[in-house]
Amino acid sequence: MSAVLQFSRPPRGILSFLPSFEPETIPPLGPTPFHIPTDLYRGLLDFRVPLTVAILYFSTVSTLNSYNKRNGNKPWAISKSKFFFIFVVLHNIALAIYSGWTFLGMWGTLQRSIPSPHDPDSLVKIVDSLCKIHGPPGLGNSIIYNATMAQWVPQSALSSPDGTEIIKLQSFGRIWNEGLAFYGWIFYLSKFYEVLDTIIILAKGKRSGTLQTYHHTGAMLCMWAGIRFMSPPIWMFVYVNSAIHTLMYTYYTITTFNIRVPQILKKGLTTAQIVQFLVGASYAAIHSFISYSYLYEFQIIKTVLKEPASTTLSSVRSVVTSISLTEKIKDLLITSLGRSNKVRPEAKLPVFTESYTFHSERLSSNCLDTSGQNFAVWLNVIYLTPLTFLFMRFFVNSYFRRSSKNSVQVKAVAVESKELKH
Repeated sequence: MSAVLQFSRPPRGILSFLPSFEPETIPPLGPTPFHIPTDLYRGLLDFRVPLTVAILYFSTVSTLNSYNKRNGNKPWAISKSKFFFIFVVLHNIALAIYSGWTFLGMWGTLQRSIPSPHDPDSLVKIVDSLCKIHGPPGLGNSIIYNATMAQWVPQSALSSPDGTEIIKLQSFGRIWNEGLAFYGWIFYLSKFYEVLDTIIILAKGKRSGTLQTYHHTGAMLCMWAGIRFMSPPIWMFVYVNSAIHTLMYTYYTITTFNIRVPQILKKGLTTAQIVQFLVGASYAAIHSFISYSYLYEFQIIKTVLKEPASTTLSSVRSVVTSISLTEKIKDLLITSLGRSNKVRPEAKLPVFTESYTFHSERLSSNCLDTSGQNFAVWLNVIYLTPLTFLFMRFFVNSYFRRSSKNSVQVKAVAVESKELKH
């Protein structure tokens, strides 16, 4: 077998509690729906941006929860206005449309980046395309960041940095340049806007529970880490989460008009969210342990000297042992006129031939290359673990315990009606 997928210990270079902030995030290249200035792109990925927003969000929610409790959880006056109703409808419609647009954009990104499953060694080729998200397509052809050398280098250890790596970073065919750099960055920013979900809940006089607050706080930090450090598995969170949000905000839009939705659809939506967290956390975690080997074919060019250089004389003058003063003056005059009566040798250039041979050598690669990529993976895993538990608890409380209470109430009503008849 020419390519082998295996599980191994994470390389020491990526195991760091505090990640390195090198390399800088690469902004979107090529045609995109609209241009994002590089300074703006990188500026909003400064760690202080999501950290500040998360702290402000958490403290604001805590304050407003206390305010609502002191006021008996009464709806705010604005929540009864027509303006508020229109705002909620437009908010949900906008997020449903945006999420659908992101899902379709990422669908196209994956179609252009992932090789055919029918190719030879397709499994390792697909893994390579999902692990190495920069540079030209093809197994072993990517560009990776070498933290030791502090520069972008070819994935293949047989190729030495030659100054073209920055140019190759602009190549298309891998996930980052094909769309993740663009759609992922906007999806990260959308997490700031989604906190309005909580404001809507609070305006109705309700309490923002642990699930709601934790969900939004963690989401903005995890999306920041995934995009800032260009961590490979972040594509799944953008792709799958945008699909679920399309359905979720469509559901919210429908319920705003007091249209009853079958409970089976509600259960299905919550179940999809739980499955998303379980699969997403597992998928992200295995990136730290995946490695693969493959045969890399490279070309050797040999240059051989076919004919050596030689010097021939077209004519030979007789050697004169003594030259008169007159002859010397004559030679000087002729030379000054740009001519010479001396015969110059004609040089024959050497002739070279080139031969081309192809060789294969087995190389190996780890899925992750930087401490930042690994940090983003485990920040997401740590965040998703309690979030999954909170969603499961919500699922049980909403659909099982409520159903049992309703059935008990129905039985109690039935007993009372029988007693009244008697």
